[in-house]
Amino acid sequence: MSTTKQVTFAATAVAVALGLVTLSACGSSGGDSSSGSATESKNVTLISHDSWAVSKDVLAAFEKQSGYTVKVLKDGDAGQAVNKAILTKDNPQGDVFFGVDNTLLSRALDNGLFQSYEVKDAAAILPAYRTDDDKHRVTPIDTGDICVNYDKAWFSEHKLTPPESYDDLIKPAYKDLLVTENASTSSPGLGFLLGSAAKYGDDGWQDYWTKLKANGVKVVDGWEQAYNEEFSGSAGGKKAKGDRPLVVSYASSPPAEVIFADPKPSTAPTGVSTGTCFRQIEYAGLLSNAENATGGKALLDFLVGKTFQEDMPLNMFVYPVREGAQVPAEFTEYGPQAKDPETMAPAKIAEHRDQWVKSWTSLVLK
Repeated sequence: MSTTKQVTFAATAVAVALGLVTLSACGSSGGDSSSGSATESKNVTLISHDSWAVSKDVLAAFEKQSGYTVKVLKDGDAGQAVNKAILTKDNPQGDVFFGVDNTLLSRALDNGLFQSYEVKDAAAILPAYRTDDDKHRVTPIDTGDICVNYDKAWFSEHKLTPPESYDDLIKPAYKDLLVTENASTSSPGLGFLLGSAAKYGDDGWQDYWTKLKANGVKVVDGWEQAYNEEFSGSAGGKKAKGDRPLVVSYASSPPAEVIFADPKPSTAPTGVSTGTCFRQIEYAGLLSNAENATGGKALLDFLVGKTFQEDMPLNMFVYPVREGAQVPAEFTEYGPQAKDPETMAPAKIAEHRDQWVKSWTSLVLK
């Protein structure tokens, strides 16, 4: 869930998202986790993007059991939060960073953002979401699909069939209807770019975006602005609804629209163009130079525990990565994962991402 992974319904989007275990004052470490003072603080600080959310009782139970008080610092869209964390890595603002996804992971690792720590329940994480990093610098926390969402009422009123694929989005029928996020600052925006690169190849994606630009795609800085200000189908925005019936968001956005509506509709007011999805995985890690490394390890253990993993879907609208973690029925009913999303190997993302973003910026924003 990229990136990330929601609407102003719970903690905000997405794109795109664990149980109390017996926690001790120390955890197993795979590396340089000697950070922290002789008298460890009982405060542990989590840095995250703006979509972080957890039920109060779940967090309170962790604090009571572990003895730590959790402070949360929300630092904007995922891309912005990661960039800021890298710039401040020598004197970090917190102990744990949550929300770096597979689109930005190599940037964080290459810049030494995290130190090694293997969580106690690492074996419970589904193999499909684990990294091949033998230093255990990050831990998978959630997954979700970055996809184009559509406003059902708008398309019904205009007697137009919603787009189903990337190819559909460049057709004249959908001119001036799509809003997406800036690929250089936004996790879902970057995920949408990578999805198009996976679909059309290293060379073909630029031609695709040339056509998408000619078809009137609108680009804004982040998910919050795109979904809650520009998108016509959002119920979560504080401002008046926008006029764009297509938005790059998450496959899990429709259930959020249902769950937080009052009264609840019988069906979701928004839908997902399932042929436009890119699979996102979000990670958390112990920050290098963390002031309270011991507390950070306890917090990471908590994030992969069954209680938090099962609390997560209805708070951040992402899927758990822990084997056996249950997902609420209404979540799966209105926001099932894409059956065949676009994916890309982390090594390829690392090799091409920065150049692709640079080329995308020159092509789309100038």
